[in-house]
Amino acid sequence: MIRLHHISYRYPFQKEFAIKDLSLSVPAGTITLVTGRSGCGKSTLIRLINGLAPHHFQGELQGEVGVCGSPNHSCSVGEIATRVGTLFQDPESQFFTLIVEEEIAFAMEWRGLPPEEIKARIHEAAAITGIEHLLEHEILHLSEGEKQRVALASVVALHPKVIILDEPTANLDPEATRELARTLDALAARGTTLFIVDHRLYWLKEVATRVVVMEKGRIAVEGPFSILEDEALRKRHGLREAHVENPIHTLPEPPDDSDGIAVSGLSFGFPKKKPLFRDLSCRLPSGAVTALVGPNGAGKTTFIRILTGLQASKTGRFTLRGTSITPDALLKESAVVLQNSDHQLHMKSVRQEMETAYRFGRQQGPFTVEGVSSHLGLEGLLDRHPQSLSGGEKQRLVIACGLLQGPSLLVLDEPTSGLDGNNMHLFAELMETAADAGISVVLISHDLELLSRVCHFALHLKQKAPHTVERPQRRHAS
Repeated sequence: MIRLHHISYRYPFQKEFAIKDLSLSVPAGTITLVTGRSGCGKSTLIRLINGLAPHHFQGELQGEVGVCGSPNHSCSVGEIATRVGTLFQDPESQFFTLIVEEEIAFAMEWRGLPPEEIKARIHEAAAITGIEHLLEHEILHLSEGEKQRVALASVVALHPKVIILDEPTANLDPEATRELARTLDALAARGTTLFIVDHRLYWLKEVATRVVVMEKGRIAVEGPFSILEDEALRKRHGLREAHVENPIHTLPEPPDDSDGIAVSGLSFGFPKKKPLFRDLSCRLPSGAVTALVGPNGAGKTTFIRILTGLQASKTGRFTLRGTSITPDALLKESAVVLQNSDHQLHMKSVRQEMETAYRFGRQQGPFTVEGVSSHLGLEGLLDRHPQSLSGGEKQRLVIACGLLQGPSLLVLDEPTSGLDGNNMHLFAELMETAADAGISVVLISHDLELLSRVCHFALHLKQKAPHTVERPQRRHAS
């Protein structure tokens, strides 16, 4: 279904080839996991298969890429897309409508499918991805994990022969991750070919047909999932663990007498929705790393937005080190690293991003531009434009900027979604340093490996009531 024959590819204005003399064949109905260090060429490999490289990104291509028996160079991106569906790392980048059902229908309508077939495919895709209860909901009100499942349903509904998934578990809770693995296994059993790029490995142990490990634009090693059990191999290529225990239910709750940030009497709900929180009280200790956990849609991001003054709330009392403080004032004491790193990158160079964060921060704490850039492996990228970096490199940059602000409260929302094994451990060491400096560090994360490695406490949020929207019955266009 996928065939790459001696492929080499170089982006415009770059001296080095991102992919170097790579050959790969992927049979139908298989699940291939591609992993490797950040910047090893995984994203470029995706772009070669779905035609974005070189059709969109331009550049120099040597060798031949074929999908479903047809060479990509003789097809347009639109033609390739009828055979290859892609679930990108950021699901918001591929949404066009406001309502879940309309989003799934969108591409099918553009392809001119009959209304009856569109309706049937919508419900089929929703059932496969477990979002039947979300069809009438507004996309903007969904959690990141729910958005990801909507994007996958939109791809599945088009019945592509090949589906590419880029870091698909980055925003999923453990149960949703297990459900995704079962979904992909069912799709493969129906003959769909799955091509997955991910740093997280453990969730595919029971379903991956083959593993491909990349290094510097080449295939370093390939074989069954069992090759990842080799600790020396994982260390050599900067990979994550092949087996991870869930620490969420073993981490203790933050103690009631802990210093740091305290919240009491917080109730909140969006207009015309059921409340997310009722009389919520909790503590976020200083000098510790606290995991904020709960299923997708439980309101974790909303809670942090209220805590840091980004979302107004009429109730709730907040204290910092025993002194009452408003959320607006707490915002000045806080640094927030968002899930989507692109939303926080505005300068012309990596160096300017970090220097600006330090200059406009509190200029306190143990972190310097030189020290953080060296620790996170950014020293060789200081003169690069932030938008020219890989997803993992951008993630490291926004983490560096958060640390350089010298906050009392450091909140990181899924901070390791684009980080390989080496950088995940480097990140964990920085979080320990931040905690040792007296910072209240809060991690919103489903990364079980990270939580096991660095967290002292866990604050659990329960499932929220689903968002609904009243609207007239919609007729699908033909």
